[in-house]
Amino acid sequence: MTMTLDALARECRTLLLADASPAGRAQVAALLGRALRDAEFVRTQFAGGMPERKILYEDRDLGFCILGHEYHDAKEGGPHDHGPSWAIYGQAEGETMMTDFVVVQPPVAGMAGKVRRAHSYALRPGDAHLYNEGAVHAPTRSGPTRLIRIEGRNLEKVARGKYEVVAG
Repeated sequence: MTMTLDALARECRTLLLADASPAGRAQVAALLGRALRDAEFVRTQFAGGMPERKILYEDRDLGFCILGHEYHDAKEGGPHDHGPSWAIYGQAEGETMMTDFVVVQPPVAGMAGKVRRAHSYALRPGDAHLYNEGAVHAPTRSGPTRLIRIEGRNLEKVARGKYEVVAG
């Protein structure tokens, strides 16, 4: 049976109500991965195109959001966190190279923090990866990509840390 956005939102809500810890979020990531392996679900979410960021669902009680992202060209993001929130990146189409970082010095008083590269890996269609609070990462896309992302809260309303990369 094909996954729908309503069913995904309902199941995310059920999982997070039962366990909002990182373990419960990992279950949400696994659920998103299953949804992204459903070709009809992906086709339906991106029918007619989508901007780079579009909120598809926002839970008024728990605050989590399901978003669609569509990038037409290569794009590189700098190292960032999600402030006091978490996020799950789910690859629908294309490939995203993700780099994780270790924080050497946290950001303070509007100044960028410092991070060191830890490792890089590819997110491919059907992959979903959880970034808990404080996890610093940077995406690189070499061509067109589509993602479904779940945020613990709407990140448009959240101050997020900025970082610069140091050697070592």
